[in-house]
Amino acid sequence: MNIYDVSKHAHVSIATVSRVINGNPNVSEKTRQRVVAVMEELGYTPNVFARSLGLNTMKTIGIMCSDSSDPWLAEAISYLEKELRSNGYDSILCCSGYLPETKKKYLELLCSKRVDAIILTGSHYIEAKAKDNAYLLEAAKDIPIMLVNGHLDGEQIYSTVCDDQAAVYDAVTKLIHAGRKSILYLYSGNSYSNLLKLSGYRKALEDAGLPLRDELLVLCPKDIDSAMEHLKLLSSKGIHFDAVFAAEDILAVSAVKYGDQSGLKIPEDINIIGYNNSILSRCTTPEITSVDNKVEAICTTTIHTLMKVLNNGNVPAKTTITPELVKRGTTNF
Repeated sequence: MNIYDVSKHAHVSIATVSRVINGNPNVSEKTRQRVVAVMEELGYTPNVFARSLGLNTMKTIGIMCSDSSDPWLAEAISYLEKELRSNGYDSILCCSGYLPETKKKYLELLCSKRVDAIILTGSHYIEAKAKDNAYLLEAAKDIPIMLVNGHLDGEQIYSTVCDDQAAVYDAVTKLIHAGRKSILYLYSGNSYSNLLKLSGYRKALEDAGLPLRDELLVLCPKDIDSAMEHLKLLSSKGIHFDAVFAAEDILAVSAVKYGDQSGLKIPEDINIIGYNNSILSRCTTPEITSVDNKVEAICTTTIHTLMKVLNNGNVPAKTTITPELVKRGTTNF
């Protein structure tokens, strides 16, 4: 069955059927009810692509993330989809991985689905080299691109970010004021967010007059056991540290396990701070002090901005969310 059959059985024009399907108010209630009754009788379901021609929208948003098993990204996706549903939009999720060519492939796939906008979740979509971001700038000529905790200047590109640099600067400064002088920085990559965090760490040491020690900058896999082994290896080499700032909570868990297995008292012998304030920060004993980068606020703000964009509203290209340090048992300041 198609729209022509509905038109014939309801004794109205195709244009009238289309107006009923699209919710156009310029149809009498009597005619609307007759058309709906015929659609139900014939078992006719409007084709979403055909309907989009009349509405000029698919009412569908594409969401991309690098890894949906990541706790922060999984939580972000949950908030994004919830907010989209409350605004009457469906979503299509693509897990792109971290390779640039795969990211580009999935973005092109979503564009081919004629989604109304694309949300890039996480800072891994912003590359250090400008040429590697060219495909995003090109896509944004045709469709709004929303960045969740990433920033890129460009037409029709809108960013909602946490002030990662300030958050780390504040947390590391608190450790220094508490008497910690050898603060190890544990991180897993060089994403846009990670680079801002690292700059916050560097500035906190610089402003406190402490030297930046390369041996205390530890890049390791985002894996609990691997990160723990990295810390054990450093200790075996005689490298002393009395605090660990971990760029993600999963790495802070590694630090807690390292301290436990090394016979260290937490927080007396070593302070530990994580990042994201995820459920992982509450899964150890003691529980982990962590920076809350306000994932819910970032995601709800992203959708609110998107709705204004789709309704031709005036919105800022970049919105910054203020983080908060949540103190738990791994620090004593």
